[in-house]
Amino acid sequence: MTKIEQWLRQIQELLECDDDDISVILVDDKEIKSINRQYLGKDRPTNVISFPMREDGFDNVAPHLLGDIMVSVDTAERQSEESDIPLEDMILFLMIHGALHLLGYDHETSEEGRKQMVDKEDELFFTLTGYYLERE
Repeated sequence: MTKIEQWLRQIQELLECDDDDISVILVDDKEIKSINRQYLGKDRPTNVISFPMREDGFDNVAPHLLGDIMVSVDTAERQSEESDIPLEDMILFLMIHGALHLLGYDHETSEEGRKQMVDKEDELFFTLTGYYLERE
């Protein structure tokens, strides 16, 4: 079992969605920029994009399919250097962030939603690594 698979299992157990299917796809900035442009209308690379399968009435099509998480390793590497944390930990954090989006957490539409998501990210990251990320 790879490190990514181990982390994903741990994240799913902590979020109580371990019976659901989630895929994690590691890509480079070129690939994530293309996907970000095509699906979100943003012509730039980003660190993580989630594609939930339980939105817009599709939750009954494949009830155990939660969705996909795409992580740009290039962006994760830059962010890990800027934050002075190991690349592995940054990828783990981005997987947590992506999984929370798959479960409906949203940091972009309200301050309350942002706080809930940040608190849950912090809780999960600390549980898995033993330290908190410094936030701006």
